[in-house]
Amino acid sequence: MATTTYDPKYVSITVDGVFMTGLGESMVEISKDENNYDTKVGAMGDAVRTKINNSLGTIKITLQQTSPQTTFLDSLANTGKLVPISIISYNEPKQTTTVTQAFLKKQADRKYGKDSEDREYEFQAMDLNLA
Repeated sequence: MATTTYDPKYVSITVDGVFMTGLGESMVEISKDENNYDTKVGAMGDAVRTKINNSLGTIKITLQQTSPQTTFLDSLANTGKLVPISIISYNEPKQTTTVTQAFLKKQADRKYGKDSEDREYEFQAMDLNLA
């Protein structure tokens, strides 16, 4: 049985060419907004599979409260600018996620208390490509 090692340091995230640093514990979450296929069954039992061509997705990037990129992402949320995003895991297996147009839905919620709190930024990806 082969043992492999995952190292979070081998994951890079760039937004509009800016490398994200000060990532939170969960770092990044990527999901498609719809399934790739849908099925319907008629009254006589005939099944039809339909390809869904929706390329929308959601990317959640979690930064520590002290990350220097929180100001940058807050600014993007205020402007609504469409930006490219690239997420590459150089771990085995190597996986790449690219988006040419994404926008931040809103600024991250802010919490201040005894401990430092993470900030979660949720992007709407217009053309999510999972490779």
